[in-house]
Amino acid sequence: MIERFIHQVKVELPPGIETVADARARLAAKFPRAALRRMTHLGLLLGSALEDIPLGPEDAVVYASTFAETRSLEDFLLSFPAASPLLFQSSIHPGGIQQVLIGRQQPIARLWPLAGRTRLVEQALLTALLEPAPRVVLAGGEETGTWMLEHNLASARSFAFAMILTRAPAGALGRVAFARGTSTDDPCPTLENFTQALTGRHALQWSGAGGTWTLDWLP
Repeated sequence: MIERFIHQVKVELPPGIETVADARARLAAKFPRAALRRMTHLGLLLGSALEDIPLGPEDAVVYASTFAETRSLEDFLLSFPAASPLLFQSSIHPGGIQQVLIGRQQPIARLWPLAGRTRLVEQALLTALLEPAPRVVLAGGEETGTWMLEHNLASARSFAFAMILTRAPAGALGRVAFARGTSTDDPCPTLENFTQALTGRHALQWSGAGGTWTLDWLP
């Protein structure tokens, strides 16, 4: 069995449908004004989730998102045929997690950006569990789409999370573990399901990738 312990977790799960303008107004105090107007919705949510999570140059970051900055791309495409230079800049801006690290001028040991669908949570957890750094920050999220929702190419909800994973059980809030064994490939939690489990401190267990996955919380 391989495992890591959760020592800090924060979730950004805005109620209802939040636009990037709403997020900028709600989270304005958390960012420098110059950076605020350039950040995407997902970048703002990740920045808030990571606000109280310290990072050091020897830490690793695992980042998971299925659609990333889809809304920024939508807005740019909708500006055609008079393509907006400002929206173009946003559409090619560094990804949400990079916006946060660049804003902090934060060096880290390694960044593992992952994109996927049905088993993205498994891929992200396995990467975090196998990462050699003593401390790993696992982060992820999505930003709400509009017309690309019809094509299943965007998220129906905006959210973000960040958590610190170490190998030290003392003082831990919870644990993520993988035990090798018979696998029936149960449905893997979606990134949103996983985020909701973090929010409510709900346990998760499923089979996949040749073993059993467990997310549980310690008393």
